[in-house]
Amino acid sequence: MGTATVLVVDDERKIRDLVRSYLEREGYGVLVADTGHRALEAASRAQPDLVILDLMLPDLPGEEVARSLRALSNVPIIMLTAKSGEEDRVAGLKLGADDYLVKPFSPRELVARVEAVLRRAAGPGGEAPLSFDGGRLRIDRESREVLVDGAPVSLTRSEFDLLVALASRPGRVFSRYELVTRVQGYDYEGYERAIDVHVKNLRRKLGEDPRDPRYLLTVTGVGYKLGAKADV
Repeated sequence: MGTATVLVVDDERKIRDLVRSYLEREGYGVLVADTGHRALEAASRAQPDLVILDLMLPDLPGEEVARSLRALSNVPIIMLTAKSGEEDRVAGLKLGADDYLVKPFSPRELVARVEAVLRRAAGPGGEAPLSFDGGRLRIDRESREVLVDGAPVSLTRSEFDLLVALASRPGRVFSRYELVTRVQGYDYEGYERAIDVHVKNLRRKLGEDPRDPRYLLTVTGVGYKLGAKADV
């Protein structure tokens, strides 16, 4: 992309320098921080387009930094960490992370993921809003806004992309694997459980009863579908 600014947060100088080198080679502007407090200061001051966040920081847990970033904005977050367990990945995604990369990592893969996340954050252009249930649910893909009964709903980028994927073919059942690929932009092997986390968060934000959802329906053993009919 070459025009976005990326904030790299890691307490290891070698990793900061390595990531910075690869990103700058692709034309990105790069800010660096070695602590959680400095990361939050930089994010507040510079408003970066994306944050690469190490979870093992010397002053604040990376999870706390992610929560604070989410309170400030919906800036995309790629978590960079030595924690490789499934529960750790799911916990990161619950905090609103858009991606999760385990150390040791390939710098080229990280750059590719940065590009993919920024593409998703930019969203598709020139597309009419989607309307369902007599206008009760409206999805504007250009402005990346969702309205329920006229009230705006704040979604993370991954949540919005998941909702758009389901809304693109209402009534069509998507497997978790399909949704992972659509939302993450590539084969996100082993992360299919993350879709369940996103659906749970989406239902809560859309005001759904999880025992009797109106829009996001579970198809047992297969995946999910959007149950509402599109308005003509």
